[in-house]
Amino acid sequence: MAAPPAFQSEGCRSHESFSGSTDIPVVMAAGRFKLAARISSDAPEVVKPVLEQLLPKGSFRTEGGEFVVSVELKGSDPREMNRNLLSAIRRAEKRTRMRSEWTSEDGFTYRFFDYVLKKRSKTKGAE
Repeated sequence: MAAPPAFQSEGCRSHESFSGSTDIPVVMAAGRFKLAARISSDAPEVVKPVLEQLLPKGSFRTEGGEFVVSVELKGSDPREMNRNLLSAIRRAEKRTRMRSEWTSEDGFTYRFFDYVLKKRSKTKGAE
């Protein structure tokens, strides 16, 4: 299984977002995001090979029945990256939960529970 496109992004990516009545897509430059996540599942033995395939070696560990992920990934949109990662895991095991925090280079933090964005905030000390 190849890594989802959001993890392979290398340049600009055109999004299907439009403002008002214009038909000009919003272009976001690819950046780097630090991912900190806790993934739990009813079948961790099924989820582990998927994580090993999607994430770089050494980027996650098992702790108290959960997978703790800490990695830096390239991409353009934290929502899309979060959705792609969780969808890939859920293809293997539907009963999987993910709490994730994606921090961008420009200092914004995006917190998700499963697919839902819970909070977007500016990281303290970031300009």
